[in-house]
Amino acid sequence: QVQVVESGGGLVQAGGSLRLSCAASGRTFSNYAMGWFRQAPGKEREFVAAIRRSRRSDGSTYYADSVKGRFTISRDNAKNMVYLQMNSLKPEDTSVYYCAAGQFDCSGYGCYDRLLAYDSWGQGTQVTVSS
Repeated sequence: QVQVVESGGGLVQAGGSLRLSCAASGRTFSNYAMGWFRQAPGKEREFVAAIRRSRRSDGSTYYADSVKGRFTISRDNAKNMVYLQMNSLKPEDTSVYYCAAGQFDCSGYGCYDRLLAYDSWGQGTQVTVSS
């Protein structure tokens, strides 16, 4: 089982960009689907983006409608890293962002947005977007 640690959060003005990083431990990283979720105060944790497991770091990607076209998830299996590039940030993107790893595989949105599909979670990194 991998362990994950997020980094890269911070304060940014609306319209700005941030890149979150997620470092994973373990030698079987390529066997894990990786996801990003977020949770704002008083709200439930919600799906942001996910990338399918892949030996060549080119797994299919999935996005929540609210971030589609603005956020990009990618992975680098050689470095055991997952990234979330966030552009055109909005105040409503303000949340704690969590990286998650799950040893599952499927080809549709129906599994990647489910919290219970993931068995390893990081501590989260705060992203604050000012208006």
